[in-house]
Amino acid sequence: MTEKLDIDHLRQWIGRSTEATDIVTAQLVMGLRATLFQEVGEPKKGDAAPLTVHWCLAQPVFPMSMLGPDGHPTRGGFLPPVPLPRRMWAGGEIEFLQPLQVGDESTRTSRIADVQVKSGSTGTLCFVSVEHSISSPRGTAIRERQDIVYREMTGSAPAGGKASPPPPTAQHRETHVSDPVLLFRYSALTFNGHRIHYDRDYVTKVEGYPGLIFHGPLQAALIIEMAAKLHRGRAPKKFTYRGLQPLFEGTEFSVNANETEAGMELWTANAEGQPTMKGTAVW
Repeated sequence: MTEKLDIDHLRQWIGRSTEATDIVTAQLVMGLRATLFQEVGEPKKGDAAPLTVHWCLAQPVFPMSMLGPDGHPTRGGFLPPVPLPRRMWAGGEIEFLQPLQVGDESTRTSRIADVQVKSGSTGTLCFVSVEHSISSPRGTAIRERQDIVYREMTGSAPAGGKASPPPPTAQHRETHVSDPVLLFRYSALTFNGHRIHYDRDYVTKVEGYPGLIFHGPLQAALIIEMAAKLHRGRAPKKFTYRGLQPLFEGTEFSVNANETEAGMELWTANAEGQPTMKGTAVW
């Protein structure tokens, strides 16, 4: 049974901050390029890293004794101890100010910006917004807001009640397969122990999903890189994204983009063409 959610207690975490430092290594850049379907190459000191390399840097490290049954650290610490068992990225917004480079020492300063409770089709939802500032020796490189959603455990994965609309048409499209090895690689790069990405027994028998779940940040990374590639290699000034539904292992998925007057609309989609994450890029 889920512990009672005390929003007044959880909101006491607003304003808490933490800081962590890491180095952008050539090995990390090679691994991330390979995972994002890019040419691996031989990155040298000063070469630009993939745009979302900061999601691989200075990840929290906890002993095995401090992990919960889902593979995440037990509740509490920097993030508020939300007593809802399912935790996933809901979306966020990123400002790219300058690229991180191979050899950079990067510092991430993080702050809890907001905690809110809402009701959804699957029950109670708790949203935690975290603001990050990532710096390099040249100054601030990235400003970001991440929205994390916690929700109740139900007997099965949430199901849509309406018929799916026709898939959107894309001006630009790439297709890949959500291979379990791809998911494992990204979990390793980000030191993410969440079982929904690699433990099929857990994700199907405990959380009730039909298969391993594709990382939200990995989908966001792919559409950000597509945006930059289609814009002569330039990172967008601002990228906003939101998860729509889970994307599962073992199927073809696509990375899509349409150019607009303001910039680009981008999305990942499952094998049926239905969007699983949407993003907007502006320059």
